[in-house]
Amino acid sequence: MTTPDKAARHVAIIMDGNGRWAKRRHLPRAMGHRKGVEAVRELVRSLKDTPVECLTLYAFSSENWKRPEEEVDDLMNLMRKFIKSDLPEFIANDVRLHILGDWRSLAPDIVEMLEDALAQTAQGSRTLAVALNYGAHAEITQAARKAAAEGEISQESIERHLFSADLPPLDLLIRTSGEVRLSNFLLWQAAYAEMLFLDVLWPDFTPDHLTGALAEFAERERRFGGR
Repeated sequence: MTTPDKAARHVAIIMDGNGRWAKRRHLPRAMGHRKGVEAVRELVRSLKDTPVECLTLYAFSSENWKRPEEEVDDLMNLMRKFIKSDLPEFIANDVRLHILGDWRSLAPDIVEMLEDALAQTAQGSRTLAVALNYGAHAEITQAARKAAAEGEISQESIERHLFSADLPPLDLLIRTSGEVRLSNFLLWQAAYAEMLFLDVLWPDFTPDHLTGALAEFAERERRFGGR
């Protein structure tokens, strides 16, 4: 069993590989995204059996708008369906929703759904943070501007204005699909996070993969720049 001091409190995942999953099966990309949502659902359900207090998922980046309009529309519709179908389960399982990114610039009906979900889950003890219309460069830039407007630019003042300000420090960052890069995700928060790159496509990611990742994290020695 993982001891508390070796447990990852905050885990973030770059959910990569939906398109390749579909392509390998000669299916439309939309089917890969739908299967990816199912993987998210199962993972969130499994959190109660782990030491993870906060799970952050990279759902839609600010760069994803460059994708074909049909694919973006499908992703937005999936988001609508996921919020509507899973909100009661979040509430029942004491899960708090948190959003990172410029999500208020999404479609008005999605913004309204998210505002309602945030309000209804505000008292949850375990957090699901979702990065929507998110880019780390933009996050750091806006945080620095707000810090400067207050008259002080320091590490602490910038951190106070990050989207993750009220989340635990990031312990472990996972990327699926075998790609080895951060793709403008949590660049500030990942400064001393452990990283794990898995050669599994996101729709095939299961709670067992998370369990394995947490076990590997517990075996690592974190020095934070020291010896």
